[in-house]
Amino acid sequence: MKWKRDFGLTMRIILTWALLLLVYLVFLTILGQLFPGFGLWGLIGIAFIFGFVQYFFSDRMVLASTRSRIVSEDEYPELHVMVEKLCAKADLPKPRIAVMVSPVPNAFATGRNPKNAVVSVTDSIMRTLNRDELEAVLAHELSHVKNRDILTMTVAGFVAMIASLIMQNALFASIFDRRESGAWMAAWVVAIVVWVISTILMMTLSRYREFAADRGSVWMTDNPKAMISALNKISGRMDQIPAKKKQEIEGANAFFIIPAISGKSLMDLFATHPPLEKRIAALEDLEREMKGY
Repeated sequence: MKWKRDFGLTMRIILTWALLLLVYLVFLTILGQLFPGFGLWGLIGIAFIFGFVQYFFSDRMVLASTRSRIVSEDEYPELHVMVEKLCAKADLPKPRIAVMVSPVPNAFATGRNPKNAVVSVTDSIMRTLNRDELEAVLAHELSHVKNRDILTMTVAGFVAMIASLIMQNALFASIFDRRESGAWMAAWVVAIVVWVISTILMMTLSRYREFAADRGSVWMTDNPKAMISALNKISGRMDQIPAKKKQEIEGANAFFIIPAISGKSLMDLFATHPPLEKRIAALEDLEREMKGY
């Protein structure tokens, strides 16, 4: 099986960037009109600072939020060897490797580009999966790096985060700032619209990129059965994890190979991942394609 550039993913990334830029500009323009005393350039300046921090420190922020720790070859030699082997196949620079202490078996990749990537796994996933399954999961995460979809997800999440902050504080501010209460209420409504749009864009891209990363895993390992088995094991184990433990890492669900959802199923529109059944069906189709029937 040969690596095929996923033009569907590429076009979705470009479209997501374009729509996010439009949403961002409209958002800033409206806020500038609502609060003329602050000035549009002031808002742009704040956005630039946040964007700068998000771009250059996104990997550290994700690692800190998940309590992942960068580990050396001496600590986890087999893990490093597996990643090195897969990187050689994918023509990727070796990323930093991190381990996250959690009963939730999971893995994720972060970083703004292949040279600054990090692949993290939980200690429990290393106990849950066998060698082939773990290799398939690592290949899945490295596919995200090769597809360069991580940065887009990070930026989309940043826009949603800014809108969320305004949503949370605008209503409160309108109560105490009577002179600008109308502007704060309008900002609250605008922030809700922006949050919904940016979240839908992020989730739509997230679902498609998981299919692309599953295909990348098969390309790197030539072992679709291992990926299918890994997904089934992780999903089966997820149901046994206490809700409190899943809540601790829910903020990084968009990055995980399978989301750790603590409550009831979300609407499909806001789901970070495609249904497990569809992922497995796609992998089974790939397996049949590899066998020539």
